[in-house]
Amino acid sequence: MAANSSNGEHQSTSKPPPLPSPLRFSKFFQSNMRILVTGGAGFIGSHLVDKLMENEKNEVIVVDNYFTGSKDNLRKWIGHPRFELIRHDVTEPLLVEVDQIYHLACPASPIFYKYNPVKTIKTNVIGTLNMLGLAKRVGARILLTSTSEVYGDPLIHPQPETYWGNVNPIGVRSCYDEGKRVAETLMFDYHRQHGIEIRIARIFNTYGPRMNIDDGRVVSNFIAQALRGEPLTVQKPGTQTRSFCYVSDMVDGLIRLMEGENTGPINIGNPGEFTMLELAETVKELINPKVEINMVENTPDDPRQRKPDITKAKELLGWEPKVKLRDGLPLMEEDFRLRLGVSKEK
Repeated sequence: MAANSSNGEHQSTSKPPPLPSPLRFSKFFQSNMRILVTGGAGFIGSHLVDKLMENEKNEVIVVDNYFTGSKDNLRKWIGHPRFELIRHDVTEPLLVEVDQIYHLACPASPIFYKYNPVKTIKTNVIGTLNMLGLAKRVGARILLTSTSEVYGDPLIHPQPETYWGNVNPIGVRSCYDEGKRVAETLMFDYHRQHGIEIRIARIFNTYGPRMNIDDGRVVSNFIAQALRGEPLTVQKPGTQTRSFCYVSDMVDGLIRLMEGENTGPINIGNPGEFTMLELAETVKELINPKVEINMVENTPDDPRQRKPDITKAKELLGWEPKVKLRDGLPLMEEDFRLRLGVSKEK
């Protein structure tokens, strides 16, 4: 039975978890681990699939509706005997036989989740309900990628998992923030009421290759602008902070959480904190020293500071990030250059 951590304390389970497939108990044949990744054609999801496919005992099923994901992110696995790709929207029920579920499906960039806020909250609520129903039926362990946005505009810094947050329930970002908060509630209610094995990761800002180039998130915005020779647009006042975790570190943290014995929630992120002006200056220095930096108006409900307390991740998962921002940005630059067709000046 998983141990509850952080603000999951004292959450007694009323019944044991559902039994997994009888294949798990075979004495003479060790079947492969069947793993479902929702949103697996997206940025983090596709990197997670790459890592899972490295293990020859894993069979991976990806479901994605391609709203923000791309089949191109998974092209090297299409046709592989241990890989299956299904075009599916998680707001509709899914019937598959699996042992683990990584539930990542949801637009994570403000540009995309504010484009259709009702769809975003349906994905978070109905999509999570459907995946929990699947986990209950087949006895699968399920991991939800929640978000640092559940902390809102935090009044505590850095943010530990015990902090309940400071969130606007009726703002333009609420479809995402509150949607993920409800998803966490559903996870724990299914855990307590039905014994489902759950894992919750609260992921902080993540960057790396395969990010959508024009997705509105600050790292991809700055790199794309620098490569195009456009001014880097920093939202006022420029002193607001974020912490950036390279995608390979994030994937490592998610797998450790799934394979461990703690329900979470557990913060997965890089505690290195940068102001938006510092990030812009770093991108300018590394990629295009000729570009200017322009200040623009801020968006509503933009958090002033964001930094994870990763004490739990260190203690319970033995995890901490390895890739520094100055090492990760050039890897992302190389990926963006290929996709934009911009050659490096000699």
